[in-house]
Amino acid sequence: MGSRTTVTLELTEPVTHVTFFSRHRDVRVVRFHADDADGLVRALGQARVRGPVRCRRSSIEGVPVLVLLPPSEGKASSGRGAPLKPESLSLPGLTAAREAVLTELVELCAGDEDKAREVLGLSEGLRGEVAKNAELRTAGARPAGEIYTGVLYDALGLASLDASAKRRAARSLLVFSGLWGAVRVTDRIPSYRCSMGVKLPGLGALGAHWRTPMASVLPEVAGDGLVLDLRSAAYAAAWKPKGEVAGRTASVRVLHAPTRKVVSHFNKATKGRIVRSLLTTGAAPKGPAELVEVLRDLGYVVEAEAPARAGQAWSLDVLVTEVH
Repeated sequence: MGSRTTVTLELTEPVTHVTFFSRHRDVRVVRFHADDADGLVRALGQARVRGPVRCRRSSIEGVPVLVLLPPSEGKASSGRGAPLKPESLSLPGLTAAREAVLTELVELCAGDEDKAREVLGLSEGLRGEVAKNAELRTAGARPAGEIYTGVLYDALGLASLDASAKRRAARSLLVFSGLWGAVRVTDRIPSYRCSMGVKLPGLGALGAHWRTPMASVLPEVAGDGLVLDLRSAAYAAAWKPKGEVAGRTASVRVLHAPTRKVVSHFNKATKGRIVRSLLTTGAAPKGPAELVEVLRDLGYVVEAEAPARAGQAWSLDVLVTEVH
């Protein structure tokens, strides 16, 4: 009986992996860079190989790079879309914790307006945000990538990405939130005001509220790939990678080179540009050390500090003199 050859096609972006299995040969992996994955499936189905050929799509667990982002304080309006469906959000393991925050926030903002402003840390000029929070369950929802605005998200420019980069963004980007815990940029949410530093009556500090559910859900979301942590301190405190996940996590600061200090505009804009570069180039570094090389190839000045012991994240400083 002749050898049986099976071709297994795993579709990912931007690399398509084709693995040939044979009883009489060692497994051989060939990597193709292919924008037209469907065309590659058809081509392989017509390929001249010895033995039967089967091409199939296989699901991919995890993502090459998981990027952790802070939200923006300012947000676009909710618009007139369909209202929020909490059960439709990604990371269903966070649903109960989300519902608890949503219930407390809506109740707070439906009551005494001055008290709500004090709890949420809103100025007199943002008084209207209290009324919006009171209507979160019926307000129109939009993709989170359209809701979050500000310096980082302007530099990231999700709307102007090509189709392939948008697909990578949908898989790789995770935005942390005092209200939602963490969402994908494709998750539909209404505009809101509730930072991670808030202490809600009846619920307490949101950072503490999110730690247990995050610790349960996010290690699985991180998969086996690099975790790129671009969060600010309040949001980073809600989930700190531990164990082997921490070992493949890179926490990034952006420093103004002449002063070696964090400057808000430089920090946010550069982080947005870094994420955009990774999405548009399709770079998928497997770990922090590879990330350093990728960033240097992209023209960034990077100083890296490997962890002193296992179970700690890498620290990366990106030095900038100006932001274009």
